[in-house]
Amino acid sequence: MRQTRITVREHARLTTSEVTASADEAQISSSAFDWLCKLQAGFTRQGARLIEIENRRWLRLDNYVGIIHTPCGTDIEILPRHQAQDDPSRSRALLCKMIASALNLPWRETGAADLALFRFPLTEWVMRQFLLALDRLLKRGLRFDYQQVEEEQPYLRGQLDQARQARQPPGKGHRFHLRHALFLPDRPENRLLRLALDKVCRQAKEADNWRLAHELRTMMQEIAPSRQVQLDFSRWRDDRLLAHYQPVRPWCELILGEHMPLAIQGATQGISLLFPMERLFEQHVAKQLKNQLESDASLRTQVASHTFCQHDGSHIFRLKPDLLIERGEEKWVLDTKWKRVDASARKTKYDLSQQDFYQMFAYGQTWQAGRGEMVLIYPQTDIFPAPLKPFLFNDALTLHVWPFDLDRDELLRPDDHTLPLIAPA
Repeated sequence: MRQTRITVREHARLTTSEVTASADEAQISSSAFDWLCKLQAGFTRQGARLIEIENRRWLRLDNYVGIIHTPCGTDIEILPRHQAQDDPSRSRALLCKMIASALNLPWRETGAADLALFRFPLTEWVMRQFLLALDRLLKRGLRFDYQQVEEEQPYLRGQLDQARQARQPPGKGHRFHLRHALFLPDRPENRLLRLALDKVCRQAKEADNWRLAHELRTMMQEIAPSRQVQLDFSRWRDDRLLAHYQPVRPWCELILGEHMPLAIQGATQGISLLFPMERLFEQHVAKQLKNQLESDASLRTQVASHTFCQHDGSHIFRLKPDLLIERGEEKWVLDTKWKRVDASARKTKYDLSQQDFYQMFAYGQTWQAGRGEMVLIYPQTDIFPAPLKPFLFNDALTLHVWPFDLDRDELLRPDDHTLPLIAPA
């Protein structure tokens, strides 16, 4: 099977015809094209959209990022569309940071060696983090448990099962039915780690990952891989005796597909990872803002305690802002949007969506009683470097449009606002 790797950005177009390869257009094989069409049919049943089919010759990707491995051996790497001209290595670094932040993964940069891995696809980075966490775990030692074993042997060991021994047929009196305990590493956690490690050994292409994976598999040869993944994850213990297992668990879940925002349907031989970019941006911003609030303020996400209206005695059309900051009786609604704003495009209303403004007005009326300040947060780009001037719904209700700097993880805002945010250093 021929291995092909394609790197594009979200919303790129794919075709089977010959095109000049770029971040926004690429050629794929007919088998990969057909497989993606079938994949979309499965997503449609789930209410999601991965691709859009254009006149049977083109596929347009949606806002999912990550990597898709097709059965024919084509790896499609989808990177975020951040700047006008994105460098793939910087886009990979940004994507890795946002995934680790949004999913609360225990990722630690250890220097230039890890940063160099960003020239490889996302899966190599995930495998690298799993291998490093597993290596630290093995150095501390696997957790063993005593397991009761019942067997028939020609010698005495442990406890004699007298009931079964009494039923022993003539001519087998020299065989003993025994019960005894063995100190074994056959635990749900270890079985899952072995299964994930086997998958990494098959898929790793970067030399350091391949070498480390095979070294670790030699150390775990005694352990059988898991045969019931979901059941073993449900039995994964998190008590103090297994505290050193916690850093490796989320990486194990990612590799085995149990920590996926969107699962890949169908059998493939590789590791496929897909993440909705809008959701990654929202969760990353929420995590950073929680660390930048004043001590007497709090932040909640996806709060859904208000509805738009009532009908026939029941509440309908639930209002659920991305972020809500509270301090005493004061409230501030914030919503994140993974879209490009053009601060110079005054004639086209900065490419802002009128629907988003309707949504924020509804939030302001229900959550803030029609007064105060609200914020729409967009990623900072080369065409949106600073906050826009405020938008006034009326004399009491104001909407801000502020950029979030993903390099410094900082919300850029003017000084004249009432939000309880700590001033940047």
